[in-house]
Amino acid sequence: MKAISPKLSAKKHKAIAALLKESTIRGAAKSLNIGEVTLHRWLGDDEFQTAYRQAKSKIVSHAISRLQNASSKAVDTLMEIISDRDKPPSTRVTAARAVLEMSVKTVEIEDLEARLRDVEKLMRERKY
Repeated sequence: MKAISPKLSAKKHKAIAALLKESTIRGAAKSLNIGEVTLHRWLGDDEFQTAYRQAKSKIVSHAISRLQNASSKAVDTLMEIISDRDKPPSTRVTAARAVLEMSVKTVEIEDLEARLRDVEKLMRERKY
């Protein structure tokens, strides 16, 4: 694991990796051959907590990137199903509904973003 915080010891970096890999603190502590109390104490340390949060954030960011890359394939698949006259009508309707629902959500999100930008601009102008 690439060092997120150079101030942390190698053992603490390994602890962060173990926490990300294991489903429980007990499992992480056991994999490191340290006590749970030690790991809990490290989790209470601000610097360790910050490094742990940054590591989790990187993992989530990577997962989001993978989802975004898969989105094009998902849309292509839905469009193929919608266009395939050999598919049962219920399957085609389900695919069409998914496309429409996602389209509506996208428009709603874009509208909310624009409204939020307007509110933020107004607040800056009024110096709130």
